[in-house]
This record gives sequence, structure tokens and C-alpha cells, in this order.
Amino acid sequence: MIGTISGTSPSPVHRLAGRLKGLLRSHLWAKVIVAMFLGVGAGLLLGPDAGLVDPALATLITNWLALPGYVFLALIQMIVIPLVVASIILGMASSESMASLRSTGIRAGVFFIVTTLAAVLIGMAVALTIQPGLYLDASSVQDQLRPAAEQAEAVPAPGLALQDLPSRLSEMIPSNPLKAGLEQNMMQVVVFAILIGVALVSLPRKHQKPLLALLASIQEITMVVVRWAMLLVPFAVFGLLAQITTRLGIDALLGMGLYVLTVVLGLILVLIMYLLIYRFKTGRPIRYFLTAARDAQLLAFSTSSSAAVMPLTMQTAEARLGVSAAITRFVIPLGTTINMAGTALYQMVATLFLAQVFGVEVGLATLILVVFLAVGASIGSPGTPGIGIVILSMLLGSVGIPAAGIALIIGVDRILDMCRTTVNVTGDLVAAVVLDSPTQSTDDVSAPTQSEST
Repeated sequence: MIGTISGTSPSPVHRLAGRLKGLLRSHLWAKVIVAMFLGVGAGLLLGPDAGLVDPALATLITNWLALPGYVFLALIQMIVIPLVVASIILGMASSESMASLRSTGIRAGVFFIVTTLAAVLIGMAVALTIQPGLYLDASSVQDQLRPAAEQAEAVPAPGLALQDLPSRLSEMIPSNPLKAGLEQNMMQVVVFAILIGVALVSLPRKHQKPLLALLASIQEITMVVVRWAMLLVPFAVFGLLAQITTRLGIDALLGMGLYVLTVVLGLILVLIMYLLIYRFKTGRPIRYFLTAARDAQLLAFSTSSSAAVMPLTMQTAEARLGVSAAITRFVIPLGTTINMAGTALYQMVATLFLAQVFGVEVGLATLILVVFLAVGASIGSPGTPGIGIVILSMLLGSVGIPAAGIALIIGVDRILDMCRTTVNVTGDLVAAVVLDSPTQSTDDVSAPTQSEST
């Protein structure tokens, strides 16, 4: 119990959630949208299409403009592991019993896997129906991507064979937790945190207190770093988009419009799926959930990081959706790491899109392989900005698609990252509601008041 450890003062999660709400009251999301347009405009002025700046000088300028973005990404990546480990263990320690913890963990795993699989199938359906890759000139695209091909093709392909499955499963348990942290192997990190949490719950309370106090302090420190990172968000979006637009030019960005619409359509369908699950579980109007979750969704859209928004997500689940503290503090940190339905959908659509662009034949066997790879790769990925591109780079080679295609879609990835992070955070909130006590009355929690909604 985090609050018990730190005395009568509010937990660090709730204190940071209040500060994050302050960012929303300062219209962070609006600043991010303005920064997006300004970044694209600056990129067009500095790019080769305008011809106003020498290419070497434009590269120098955009590298400096992108510096806040790189600092933001580095700060989030730096704290994501201690944040997730501390939050998972503290959440598990707040469970009433080992039986309750086991039940919650099993139900959470089933929910995350089923919804992620459903999201991947939705992505496959929209990509095969719309076929956005057929609307680009493949030859010109390949000519444009040739300078990046050598570097992109160096990305290792993980491969997947049935005989390797037992060893892959055993590798989920980290033989060296420090190495797992250094390599950001989030699946191993999560398994390590869960095992420590289970062991901790089995100990007498007096033996739990020292470690819980240490973890509460670690969580407090990570929250401070998150608060610092949030100040960079508008500058990060501006600089990264300016750099990407300068490199790709306006023609490539406009040609990617249908691909963006395909991904967004799939994400909207996944969002509708989550809302229907909430409606079926609680019997409350969907409007109630959207009102309660609005702040967390806007911050997720602004930051492109489910890890950065996690404190506000936890407070939203507890204070506005009526989820118990024990469920919230276990399910939300766990979901931030392994509940990546939006990311999985994006990987499926991007893979099929690039297959269509490069004329790679995708048969039934390849589709099945992509489905399982997308589900497996998204589970355990860190909830940090841009992680979808990293996962996709490992996915493409395993199905015979040129990895150089990443250079094509990275130009619009920032916008799609914001959208899929919003869906991921929505899924975490719905999971917390679904996994809460099934006997809870739908009338236990009143709807948000007007003051809470503003």
C-alpha cells in the first residue's frame, strides 16, 4: 500500500497525476497540435522542395531542432524500467491475498492477449480491404529509399520456429536482471517484477516494509523525472517533425495520407471495441467513460507515451471510474507494458502496407505468422514514444519485406504514435474496470461532476 508506506501524505502517483492535470489545464494537447503544424511547416521550408536552404545547413539546423525530442525520448526511456518495476511490485503488495493476486493476474493476462489479438485481426481486415500500398508508385518509392536501404537492412530478423518455442519461453525469465534492464527487454523486466512481487506478498508484513519503502522512494524519483520530461513535449514534437519533414519532403508525406487514414480507421474500431466492452461490463453509458477518461486520453495523445501518463491513468481509474486501489496499482502498470493493442494493430497495417508497396506476396501462412509476431512483439514492449517503429523493424525481416520501408513510414509515425498511445491507455482503463470485482454494483460510483470534468 503506497499510501501506508509514505505516511498520510498522498502517494507520488497521485501527486504527479495532479501536476499532469495542470499540464492539461494549460492546454498541452493544443500546444502539441500547433507544434505539429509548425514542425511540418518548418520542415517544408528547410527541405529540398523549397530550395531556400543548403541541404547540409538544413541537416544541421534540424538536428538542433530535434534535440529536445531526443532528450524527451531519452528521459522516458531512462525511467521506464524503474517506474514499471516499482509500480508493479507496489501494486501486487497492495493485494489482499495470494489467491486474489493469482486470480487477477490470470484474468489480466487473458484480457490483454484476447484484446490484442482482436486488434491485430481488425488491422488485417482494414489493410486488406483498403490496400493503401497500391496507391503509391513502388518504383519511385524504392528509388527514394535506396540511400537508407543499407542501414535498414542491417536490422536483425528474429525469426520464429516451432522448435525454438520452449527456449523462447524459458528466456522470459531473466538470468541476469541487470542485463535485461540494460537491453530494455521489457518482457523479462515484467516477469522479474512479478516474481519479486509474488515472493514479497508471501512474506510477513514486517519483512515487506523495507523494500516497499525503497520502491516507494524510487517511484517518487521517477515521477519527478516524468514531470521534467513533460515540459519538453511541445518542443519535442516540433523538432522531430521538422527533421522528418525536411528529409522526406511534401510528396512522400501526401502520398502516405491513405496509409494514415487506414491506421486511424483501425484504431477507431479498436476504440469502439473497448467502449463496447466497458458498456457490457458496467451497464453505464459510454459517455460516462469518455468523460472520466478524457484527461488521460488527451495526455496520452500529447505525449505518445503510456508510461509517462501512467500516474494520471491510475488516478483516473481509482477516482473517476471507481476501480479499487489494489486492482488499479497492479493492472495499470502491467497494462502499460503488455497491453499494446493499438501498437499491435499498427504493426499489422504497416507490415501489409509495405508488402503492398514492395509487391511482396502475403499468403495465408504469412498472415498467420504476422498475427502471432505482432501480438507477441507488442506484449512486453516499453510504453515509450516511437517503440512501434523499433518493433516493426524486427517484424518485417521475418516475413521477407525490405526493412528499408521503415524510412518511408517513419515520416508519419509521430502522428500515428499519438493515436495508438491514446488507444493503449484507453485499453488499460477498460481492463482495470473489467478486472475489478465482478460483484461491484454499477451504481457504486457516481458519474463525474461538472467540476471534475473541467
